[in-house]
Amino acid sequence: MSDTLTSDPTEAATAPEYPMAREARCPFAPPPGLLTMNEAKPLSRVRIWDGSTPWLVTGYEAARTLFADSRISVDDRNPGFPHWNEHMSATVDKRPRSVFTSDAEEHTRFRRMLSKPFTFRRVETLREVIQQVTDECIDDILAGPQPADLVAKLALPVPTRVISDMLGVPYEDHEFFQEHANAGLARYAAADAMQKGAMSLHQYLINLVRKKQEEPAEDAISDLAERVTAGEIDVKEAAQLGTGLLIAGHETTANMIGLGLLALLENPEQAALLRDSDDPKFIANAVEELMRYLSIIQTGQRRVALEDIEIGGETIKAGEGVILDLAPANWDPAMYPDPGTLDLTRDASQQLGFGYGRHQCVGQQLARAEMQIVFPTVLRRMPDMKLAIPFDEVPFAEDHLAYGVYEVPVTW
Repeated sequence: MSDTLTSDPTEAATAPEYPMAREARCPFAPPPGLLTMNEAKPLSRVRIWDGSTPWLVTGYEAARTLFADSRISVDDRNPGFPHWNEHMSATVDKRPRSVFTSDAEEHTRFRRMLSKPFTFRRVETLREVIQQVTDECIDDILAGPQPADLVAKLALPVPTRVISDMLGVPYEDHEFFQEHANAGLARYAAADAMQKGAMSLHQYLINLVRKKQEEPAEDAISDLAERVTAGEIDVKEAAQLGTGLLIAGHETTANMIGLGLLALLENPEQAALLRDSDDPKFIANAVEELMRYLSIIQTGQRRVALEDIEIGGETIKAGEGVILDLAPANWDPAMYPDPGTLDLTRDASQQLGFGYGRHQCVGQQLARAEMQIVFPTVLRRMPDMKLAIPFDEVPFAEDHLAYGVYEVPVTW
């Protein structure tokens, strides 16, 4: 069990359970309990799956401040770290370190290894490819039967094909890595949850790294393989980095595209603004507002304090867990007035959907480019698109770390 326990037994007993349920009538909104908590104060105790009571940060300013604070750590080996679930806790010493679980110089070393394929300049060169893949997916939709599922036909294949090409992972293997990419990432995954699948994916990446050592190409796995050959990292670390990029590069973006298209269908006036605009700045900001409004990481960014930290009228003590929840932070009325309204004209450039500070999402430029192309392209090419089922029958994915929709069936 985690050591993140309060010293006050009464406080531990009264701390609300986390994560919290969403309101079925408002599925785009953060759980109402989180919004209520933030009305009172920007951070509070919650109780998670193992009975520990880490701090939950719901306020925008507090979250942004802590994201940039070197006194909190992402290293999940530290005592008090508020693990997502039993599986992540049980495997903490079995997983190689990576950019996602390292601090300071180690984190800088890993991040430098991943920077080359995700630079702004390199991502910009991919826009033509992203546009081509998007158009091909829409061509298939328009040529096929109605209704069509935007998740299966568009939201999943676009980022999967793009990240496969960028990493050098054969796209024909996409069903394999889509099946195993979320191994152990269900909210309440048990210690042995999908362990075989997780190991299979890790071994797949090990084999691919070794192949790229022998047959390098212009892709990110080849870049990692080159570092293995140079002795900078070992093959298991390279595979762990590649696995993280593969998961983050398709799963989160796919969820954001599917959920974002549904939100636009439910807000036709905003959809029309995006469809009719040819202003790249407006389109870019529209994506930021969709990120703010939806905030798909629904179980928080996990940290642990290395030193005592005074913030928001509270003291986070060394060794206490911290969960930075992006959804209520992005709905904080102190930062975004009328946060429950999707408003593509508001300045959403400071939204926290990609995190903030040194640990912000390494692939954010690629995700932005994909969404900036997919959303307006779909709206322009399918202007009469509408949901094929009642909104309250849309199956939302609340059982994983990333929020989304299982399907969005549409007609046109």
